[in-house]
Amino acid sequence: MLYILAGLLLFSVIVLVHEFGHFLFAKLNGIGVVEFSIGMGPRLCSTSWRGTRYSIKALPFGGSCMMVGEDAENPDPAAFYNKPVWARISVIAAGPVFNLIFALVCAMVIVAQVGRDMPVLYEVAADSPAAKAGLQAGDILTRINNRRISSRRDVSMYLLSHPGEPLTVRYQRPSAGTDEELVTELIPEFNEEYQAYMMGVSFLGNYKKAENPLEFLDYSLYEVKYCIITTLDGLRMLFQGQMKVEDSVTGPVGIVSMMGETIEDGQKGGAAVLLNIIATWGLLLNATLGIMNLLPIPALDGARLLFLLIELLRGKPVDPEKEGMVHAAGMMFLMMVMVLVLFNDIRKLM
Repeated sequence: MLYILAGLLLFSVIVLVHEFGHFLFAKLNGIGVVEFSIGMGPRLCSTSWRGTRYSIKALPFGGSCMMVGEDAENPDPAAFYNKPVWARISVIAAGPVFNLIFALVCAMVIVAQVGRDMPVLYEVAADSPAAKAGLQAGDILTRINNRRISSRRDVSMYLLSHPGEPLTVRYQRPSAGTDEELVTELIPEFNEEYQAYMMGVSFLGNYKKAENPLEFLDYSLYEVKYCIITTLDGLRMLFQGQMKVEDSVTGPVGIVSMMGETIEDGQKGGAAVLLNIIATWGLLLNATLGIMNLLPIPALDGARLLFLLIELLRGKPVDPEKEGMVHAAGMMFLMMVMVLVLFNDIRKLM
């Protein structure tokens, strides 16, 4: 139970970071904030200070930053819709951006500890597609089709999200004494044992520490980029029917449960392992929350940014009441999805 609470605390911090982004930029732009809350549902406790109610609510999944005149016209000069469009864009974008910044901080913790897992081939199976294409142990993969390969994870994710596609593989061969990039083509074969399309290569933990600050930043940014690409690939696979919703979608209950289990396991490995696990969860959840909120889905930040960009282009705002109706419909849909995901989480845990 203690480790479940630790996972719950981490999840709450991630939500707090998101909502604090909205809150901070609302205050900086002179927009009135009615309530800043962590959690959903009935209030457990609250206090008011300088015109804003600060609340902690019963359900620790989510949070809110309620601003004056956020969903309808309001004569108050501090109302959201009475501020310039760029000010409103900065307020809405701040939540996801703060999550992505926090994800980068978590990535820096990971990279400082372990570095980057390099895409160096450890072994090439005989008669495999990779062997027939001329790949050898020690080769460093640099690109598959149009995607840059920076770590071994990129290879497995690309094969998972593009099953059976012909591959144009670019690589370097250090054993040849040159940095020249070589090119070959192959078609992955379906492996019955693993039920997946595979090239016939394996990797062995080949981690490289950053040698200077710029390389350290590059490695850290890569970790955030990988999480974003994985999220987008996962959504595409979900909509294309390559993954089942009940197997691939996990809600807050399932996430907190998994965090609790991994934190408990990490505690046995010592402080460094535990820190790495917490940072990994922080990276994954912040990057996922940040990029998901930027998608143009009604009730999420991405849809609100879309309406603001439309206002910027046409020179006048969309009717706030009509926009509010769109977001309300989107919120109802998201709540139904959350109920289904919650049911699925509980089913998995039983």
